[in-house]
Amino acid sequence: MENELIPVDSEEEIRLDVFVSVNCEITRSSAAKLIEDSLVLVNQKTCTKKSFNVKRNDTVSVQLPDPIPCKAEPQDIAISIVYEDSDVIVVNKPQGMVVHPAPGNPDGTLVNALLFHCKEGLSGINGVIRPGIVHRIDKDTSGLLMVAKNDKAHLALAEQIKEHSFKRIYYAVLIGCPKELTGTVNAPIGRNAMHRKKMAVTDKNAREATTHYRIIEQFNGYSLVELKLETGRTHQIRVHMAYIGHPIVGDPLYAPNAGKNQFSLQGQCLHAKTLGFVHPSSGSYMEFDSDLPNYFEKTLTILRNKL
Repeated sequence: MENELIPVDSEEEIRLDVFVSVNCEITRSSAAKLIEDSLVLVNQKTCTKKSFNVKRNDTVSVQLPDPIPCKAEPQDIAISIVYEDSDVIVVNKPQGMVVHPAPGNPDGTLVNALLFHCKEGLSGINGVIRPGIVHRIDKDTSGLLMVAKNDKAHLALAEQIKEHSFKRIYYAVLIGCPKELTGTVNAPIGRNAMHRKKMAVTDKNAREATTHYRIIEQFNGYSLVELKLETGRTHQIRVHMAYIGHPIVGDPLYAPNAGKNQFSLQGQCLHAKTLGFVHPSSGSYMEFDSDLPNYFEKTLTILRNKL
């Protein structure tokens, strides 16, 4: 088993099962099972009460079971298909859906749904767990995702990402408002030294990361921004916005509890709105746009009604 020590840095008290679920990126029921099995320690003492509240400066130690090798299996799960041909498929992923199987999320993922839908199969470059996945978005980030149906398309699309010619535009609601109407955050991102599941702006074992932003609308204490990715690091937008002092509303990792209750959010208010790439076979540029989902529009309505 793998042991992970996680410091609590939230300003508010958080239920233990919720804290373990968010920080270990597993389902809440899986977190509760770990707690019930005496695999979770709070301040070096076993805690078997999932409703126990942890607070700032507490430490939580979690013994994570070794991952069980698995193969993604087809599942009849409804997905929103924006575009499809023999090479690529573009889907609009809902908030709360995991992209591919992983420990704690063995099925019910977008990959499981795609394997059922695409009877002819997906590209095999990323193996049996992540077939077809060229890029990914976080579980609680909604929006457009492109998937490769064959290896040739996969390689061509991956090269566009590497060359930064792949267009990705996101919308987000931030806490507060950046001083400048437009700006660029150019700061390297690497693994957080204190928390394995979090990323951070750091010079240690980091990779270049660049995010461009533009303020679309300002509210009382919040702002709607458009964000364009030049690179695609893990949690890039979430980390960069927190780094400049304006984390995304509802973000459980980088802004714990901030705005969550006010807007009844189930995760960060972040949507992958626009996707553009050169088709791997035709060579034609293709661009897709998506409407903001209900949870996002509801948040904006609440903010606009308070003006």
